[in-house]
Amino acid sequence: MSKWAIVAKIKVKEGKTAEFEAAAADLVKAVNANEPGCLFYELHRTDDPLLYVFVERYENEDAMKAHGQSAHFKELGPKMGAFMDGRPDIMRLPQV
Repeated sequence: MSKWAIVAKIKVKEGKTAEFEAAAADLVKAVNANEPGCLFYELHRTDDPLLYVFVERYENEDAMKAHGQSAHFKELGPKMGAFMDGRPDIMRLPQV
């Protein structure tokens, strides 16, 4: 099985960046502590102060799918969602 990467672009509501970053930091910590199949999971800012990008890397497709089904993702994802301006733009990228 090939490794997978995910790039998720997230637009945040005006005035909600601090709240979003706090919720996202909790998710980053939980993923890195509890998902051995996740090789890399970080949140990055962009030049646009309301646009963030999650960069993720998984050992295989099963690990990537397990991330979305994890208890911490199901708990913390909606907390971040409260501060998001629309749905994230997600690219799922199998390694060549």
